Amino acid sequence: MSLLTHLLACLFGMGSWVSINGLWVELPLIVPQIPEGWYLPSYLSVLIQMANIGPLFVTLMHRFRPGALNEAAVIYLIIGVGTVATFLMGFFWKETVVVGGVPRSVALLVLTFFLATVDCTSSVTFLPFMMRLKSQYLTTYYIGEGVSGLLPALVALIQGVGVVHCINSTQSLNHTMNSSSSVTLDFRAEYQPANFSAEVFFFFLSAMMLVCLLAFLMLNYHPSVAREHPSGRVKEKSQRNRKWAEEKPMMDPFRPENTKRRSGFGAGSYSWAQVVYIFVVLAWVNALTNVVLPSVQSYSCLPYGNNAYHLSSTMAAVANPLACLIAMFFPIRSLLLMGALTVTGSGVGVYIMAMAVLSPCPLLVNETSGGVIMVLAWILFILTLSYVKVIIGVILRDEGHSALVWCGAGVQLGSLLGAVTMIPVVNVYYFFSSGDPCNTKCP
Repeated sequence: MSLLTHLLACLFGMGSWVSINGLWVELPLIVPQIPEGWYLPSYLSVLIQMANIGPLFVTLMHRFRPGALNEAAVIYLIIGVGTVATFLMGFFWKETVVVGGVPRSVALLVLTFFLATVDCTSSVTFLPFMMRLKSQYLTTYYIGEGVSGLLPALVALIQGVGVVHCINSTQSLNHTMNSSSSVTLDFRAEYQPANFSAEVFFFFLSAMMLVCLLAFLMLNYHPSVAREHPSGRVKEKSQRNRKWAEEKPMMDPFRPENTKRRSGFGAGSYSWAQVVYIFVVLAWVNALTNVVLPSVQSYSCLPYGNNAYHLSSTMAAVANPLACLIAMFFPIRSLLLMGALTVTGSGVGVYIMAMAVLSPCPLLVNETSGGVIMVLAWILFILTLSYVKVIIGVILRDEGHSALVWCGAGVQLGSLLGAVTMIPVVNVYYFFSSGDPCNTKCP
């Protein structure tokens, strides 16, 4: 195994979602300075789902015009657009334009749409590109994808985004009944100023996208990477004749040779019922981890205090690449294990959702154990379902290039369904009530 190729695959995967993940963690610093205020997250959710036009186009081209799209050229294009968009975001994120007599952050919203299109399209282009390398490097790619969420979170932590201090404030309450007055102590949440500006943070994201671009260049042209191409792979004679959709899958050491095809999907190793099962699990897991539970994370954690909220966010971000690292050493392809882990992770997700529904007075709200359980629940939730996502990627990688394209499409479909479900519940019907990290008053 080439250590350089592992590093490049990790850096390449890091560019998949680093810009949108970075934008989300920067929201507490951006929101007070723009006219949209805290309506911005709902706008961003809509823009990200609109950006699924990118992966939809690539998937349809793959289905009806296989080989017509130059995969490497598409990846160069989207990484380049992501690099430029994050760089421009550093200059124009707080610029406003009057639309219908109301100031709007047009530049921020337009650039966000471009970033979302880049990241969504990466799901159906980056993964299939990894077919060019040995299967072990796919897990490294997933580690990089996990780092795309962890790294911006750590930088935002250093920046001091969202750090709240509870300040004592005194309120005098006059009681007209007996003409006496009593003084009650109250606490006010005060956000601390950041250690460096949002502009610097966006320039950092742009630099990360540039690193991803350089890693992709080296994956294409570095001699040591070329030696990591799987043996027996059919090499392309010319750019015109490249038909990635028909590319033959690699031999799977876990599967006997010359087995009878059980379906028309990929290498035919799985029956149609198993293929449907795999993709249903894929969509379900991505809906939970990408949209459904993250949309209620603040509701589930803030009643236990600001420290519990920040710790759960950070440790959940660490759990993602940790799960990928575990999968690198234990790439178990068992569909039964996949189902068991999915049920376990979903069960933990039900607990998190229940606490969010009970906010601002969830179970054990006034106990230290409540915050500890919530942090551990987030770690277990992300750890189990991230492992499931990697295992599905490994399974579909063995089925060939086309299967990985559909894997990316399944990821985006799951996220879309999760967003369609949660956006009305959270932002239209206001089903959840936010907890106050400084004033949790429950019986």
